[in-house]
Amino acid sequence: MAHMKKLIFLPGASGSVDFWQPLMDLLPAQHEKQIIAYPGFGGYAKNQDIQNFQQLTDYVVDSIPSKSILIAQSMGGIFAIAKALRQPEQVLALVLIATSGGIDLSQFNVQDWRTDYQRQYPDYPEWFMSSKVDYEAALSEIKIPVLLIWGDQDPISPLAVAQHLQAKFVHAQLHIILQGQHDLAQCHALEVSQVMGNFLKILTPEAYGSKNSA
Repeated sequence: MAHMKKLIFLPGASGSVDFWQPLMDLLPAQHEKQIIAYPGFGGYAKNQDIQNFQQLTDYVVDSIPSKSILIAQSMGGIFAIAKALRQPEQVLALVLIATSGGIDLSQFNVQDWRTDYQRQYPDYPEWFMSSKVDYEAALSEIKIPVLLIWGDQDPISPLAVAQHLQAKFVHAQLHIILQGQHDLAQCHALEVSQVMGNFLKILTPEAYGSKNSA
């Protein structure tokens, strides 16, 4: 049990924890798995102390246990980056899937998701859709391993975003899912699990009985 690493899953803007279930079911049993739910999203009760995006970020960052590997979808990647920047000693690695990573996407040809999002989730707070963060200048401060998993058919977070992020991180690798769109972590869960499994095996060889682990 001492070899187990915590895999912490951060949902996208829908807040759906069910999104992760197919992938979680396929990942190695050696690791403890936990999803961080967002108050007021995905059917979870609102928290009156959360009235803006910064407060939501603070809540998520504080909810992430130490010594974790963070797996983040889309909007969840912003929270993962925030955790890695604020408390780098508490994050072992990042797996970022189809996310902005907290950079300005205006330089890329991206589809505006906000209109459809507001129509689908009319009760979600307006501040969530209008929030803007920019971590680009700080990304090079993240020294931990980063795995980027992207679809080549994602109009919301195009492949060019992943390639840009890869250049910004110190230790980043990019895996491209052919025909993958924004929901690739769910629709291509098997391939994503295989890529993540290889990443985890290298990252935590002791959990797999490797004789070469330090």
